[in-house]
Amino acid sequence: MSGRAAALLGSGEFEDWHDEVDAWLLERSDGDGSVLIFPTASAREGEAVFDGWGRKGLDHFARVGIPAEVIPVRERADAMRDDVVARVGGASLVFFSGGNPSYLARVLDGTPLWEAIRARLTDGLAFAGCSAGVACLTGTTYDSDTDDIDEVWRPGLGYTEPGVLFAPHWDIVDTWIEGARSFIQRSTPLGGVLVALDEDTAMVGDGMSWNVRGRQGIHVFRDGTWSDHPAGSSFELAVFS
Repeated sequence: MSGRAAALLGSGEFEDWHDEVDAWLLERSDGDGSVLIFPTASAREGEAVFDGWGRKGLDHFARVGIPAEVIPVRERADAMRDDVVARVGGASLVFFSGGNPSYLARVLDGTPLWEAIRARLTDGLAFAGCSAGVACLTGTTYDSDTDDIDEVWRPGLGYTEPGVLFAPHWDIVDTWIEGARSFIQRSTPLGGVLVALDEDTAMVGDGMSWNVRGRQGIHVFRDGTWSDHPAGSSFELAVFS
């Protein structure tokens, strides 16, 4: 994804705080100017939740005059469909909203849909992910449905550099499971890097150079040390392979 456009959100998808992020992504993408919305990570929560995220996404982009459509990928079989895969060819931005990162990775991994998206990410397609849409990208991700922190880790998509681990909702993650912040920090691979994203905050960039947008900050843990990057600041970090 290096040299292209990506936005990784800690939470708060389809809110007006990231209007400028959407515009930045679309200015740097190819395609027909449209957005494909994937509420896939929420599919196991039921149709009302899936459709609710889809409607919220459509309303968000309609408010600023950006064409968008919800892509009905609820399970792995949907990611195999030719008509679904074909939608990726002309779009300018894919947006994966929140839910369960492990489920999202299982639905996408090794499918024609994910392969089509990966190919276009090096050919002008911009990427936005929020919460699960960020956490699923690493080699190891979270099963957010578990109540047992020792059972949380599951395979992710492995689209990042080895050793990268994302932690969305960082400022409130201890409300999910008590002690989750320290557990996630300890789980950072040796020689790896933990990228912690606060709520309503995004890191926006080309895969190497990042700018922080939104309400709070991005926090990077590597070599035993934290660096904090508040909104408006920039930092360098090779994230994508």
